Amino acid sequence: MPGPDLTLLIDAAQQAGKIAERHWTRDPQVWDKPDGHGPVTEADLEIDAMLREGLTAARPDYGWLSEETRDGPERLTREATFIVDPIDGTRSFIDGQKNFAHSLAVARQGQVTAAVVYLPMLDRLYTAELGRGASLNGTALAASDISDEPGATVLASRPNFLTDHWPGGVPTVQRSFRPSLAYRLALVGQGRFDGMITFRDSWEWDIAAGALIVTEAGARITDRDSNPLRFNNPRPLLPGVIAANAPIHAALMARRAST
Repeated sequence: MPGPDLTLLIDAAQQAGKIAERHWTRDPQVWDKPDGHGPVTEADLEIDAMLREGLTAARPDYGWLSEETRDGPERLTREATFIVDPIDGTRSFIDGQKNFAHSLAVARQGQVTAAVVYLPMLDRLYTAELGRGASLNGTALAASDISDEPGATVLASRPNFLTDHWPGGVPTVQRSFRPSLAYRLALVGQGRFDGMITFRDSWEWDIAAGALIVTEAGARITDRDSNPLRFNNPRPLLPGVIAANAPIHAALMARRAST
């Protein structure tokens, strides 16, 4: 049985999915965020308000960090913090694609302890609890066991394979892509792909839930310089992410090292 925090996140994610489905392909109102931070829709905002009201009412002593809520220092004093992206893959949502996700996590002392990545239009519910494994729709997940870099499949956008990123040579992997960063991480945990890469600085709400799914499925996740990830930072921006099973992660980081 899921623990109380995970149960709470699952219920909240499923409620978020119902709101998203109501707006999906129905021409939701869209605004552009300041400073080129991308679009936001009325669905993002409605889901954010629902999640914040419901989750913080259930756990009033937890902090709150969300892409669609103004941040503040209060969360830094709390024992636990919700880290939420109401819709990860908003552009896909606007375009009527199905591969957007709701990403919900609880972090304690820098470590994610419960996580959900939910794709309502694909009926995929990824969950994880610290020390208790990861699952997809209730079936346990395990990362891939491939160790041959040329045969590995890696989720990443094309700019991540520019030569400047790879002093040891560009990896010879097979590249694919999905718009939602949380979904990319979940797919690594599922073993459908062997790794994922993003060298761009990434917000915690895009990473937190997927990071626990990756590690609980037996894979490894670090920043772009192979440092461990910590969450609920004063500035919640992480220096890129590389996630993969252990041998592929080691091979990628070897190519990152200077020759």
